[in-house]
Amino acid sequence: MSQRIRSAPVVGNVGVMPPEVAELKSIGLSAGLDAIGVTTAEPFEATLAEILRRREAGLHADMQFTFRNPERSTDPGRILEGARSIIVGAMRVSAPRLPDAGPGRARIAAYARHDHYGDLRTALEVVASHLSAASFAARVVADDNSLVDRAPAVRAGIGWFGRNGNVLIPGHGSWFVLGSVVTDAALPADQEVVADGCGTCRSCIDGCPTGAIVEPGVVDARRCLAWLVQAPGDIPLEFRQAMGGRIYGCDDCQEVCPVGRSDRSAEGSTDSAADVEAVEVLAASDDDLLERFGRWYIAERDPRYLRRNALVVLGNTADADDPAVVQALRENLNASDPMLRGHAEWAALELGRVDLLGGTVK
Repeated sequence: MSQRIRSAPVVGNVGVMPPEVAELKSIGLSAGLDAIGVTTAEPFEATLAEILRRREAGLHADMQFTFRNPERSTDPGRILEGARSIIVGAMRVSAPRLPDAGPGRARIAAYARHDHYGDLRTALEVVASHLSAASFAARVVADDNSLVDRAPAVRAGIGWFGRNGNVLIPGHGSWFVLGSVVTDAALPADQEVVADGCGTCRSCIDGCPTGAIVEPGVVDARRCLAWLVQAPGDIPLEFRQAMGGRIYGCDDCQEVCPVGRSDRSAEGSTDSAADVEAVEVLAASDDDLLERFGRWYIAERDPRYLRRNALVVLGNTADADDPAVVQALRENLNASDPMLRGHAEWAALELGRVDLLGGTVK
């Protein structure tokens, strides 16, 4: 059962009536949003307290993002002076259950296969432009450290905080990207708060390959593969096998979620952006990798980290007798970069190719 937040409609800028919420929603949906809601621009105090708690406990694993300046990222007024409302939009990510990638193929998380945030931002800009045309200030925030994205979505009645830490939308799960329009238009925030639909389900908690969900809704980033493949430095030895064929992101806690199961069809099973040949990543130039994957978060904008991940993929999934794999390992075993050499050594050992290290295959 949902619970309604009651607030009286108010007028925006003096002498100017804001657009009707129903009109703004219609504009957003027509622009490509799949869900849209409105909430106030009051600070997200509970979210701030939780971010600080997790940071103190070390659960953020040195991630920056909204952890860098939580006082700013939880206060919409820091984004736009005089902010009074937030229009929150959600856009679906195509996320079918795909067959396992073949040997040596590196899997890409659903949200990163295409420029979903670019599409989301474009749709939100349409809503913002309508507000601007009515003489109201509006700023689009999507995939942006200046404002948290899940707390506004929950307060706007789009979904609830799932046990996997994502916002779950009834009937669709968490296969969405989220963004907001912060505006000084005072819009009526009478959205329904969606009740927690997880119940006693533990599918995501039990299904996480590294046990990163340490309590309902709380992820220890030090164990989360989605963060480890982005983090600088070496992939910790204890998590390399668990990485499997992943080169960027991890969808496991979403794939096992029963709320979004109906959204996974076979339509995208041939999505060419779902994976990439690991040896191709290792052979590509820095410029080529940044041109192809530049929209991803890559630590320090350094393509070495993509190659690092590709070497782990080879160690976990490749055919040890594939000449292209052997050549890629040889090249990286002789690399000047100690990080790449170390990951290549690990991959060779995992594949039983001790001969590449100067030993004998046992």
